[in-house]
Amino acid sequence: MIHPGRALQCVVFDLDGTLVDTADDFVPAVQKLREEYGHGPMDANAIRASVSNGSRALVTLSLGIQRDEKGFEDARLRLLDLYDEVLGRFATPYAGVPALLRELEIQGIRWGVATNKPRAYAAPLLKMLKLETDSLVCPDDVAQAKPHPESLFKACADLNSEPRRSIYIGDHLRDIEAGQRAGMYTVAAAYGYIEAGDCADRWGADIIITDSEQLADAILNEEGIPS
Repeated sequence: MIHPGRALQCVVFDLDGTLVDTADDFVPAVQKLREEYGHGPMDANAIRASVSNGSRALVTLSLGIQRDEKGFEDARLRLLDLYDEVLGRFATPYAGVPALLRELEIQGIRWGVATNKPRAYAAPLLKMLKLETDSLVCPDDVAQAKPHPESLFKACADLNSEPRRSIYIGDHLRDIEAGQRAGMYTVAAAYGYIEAGDCADRWGADIIITDSEQLADAILNEEGIPS
């Protein structure tokens, strides 16, 4: 896709690993789950790298059980309870993000969030961090979650923007696939939660950003290339 440049109408962000660094909320929740199931602590970096894959992946990572095995759903629900207890306690917007959001507001460019995080966690998290947006799209709001583009079409509609004049930023292949299928300019947040063996270079994004403080240049520069 061609960068929208001066025609840019909105910017939509994935949440975990893109807009907000939430990994340090998940680490104690996963470690506590392991403790309750009789396991010792695991490498915190492995937990951080898997955050974008959601609660099911974290249960498999932490306990070594698959979603079709007995007890999996009980473990997942317990993990969510543990996560809810620490929600927002350690999470912070990525460096450069607050300044970027202020600049978007100054320029009259609207912004939103399209995430696979359930609304029960996403909405209070954004409120705690004082990140006020006109569009938060969660799996609860659509029939098909990312990589299907439905959530991005909804976000653009909420923000009264055309997808071809919009940008989507995410830290997972499914984010880039969703953005491409929606016809949006895509930015790979390579500073986010990327698992060992994966690489943002393979996702086919229009641009890759390795430092969150480069986001403003990538978004607001008409060519989409950090200066």
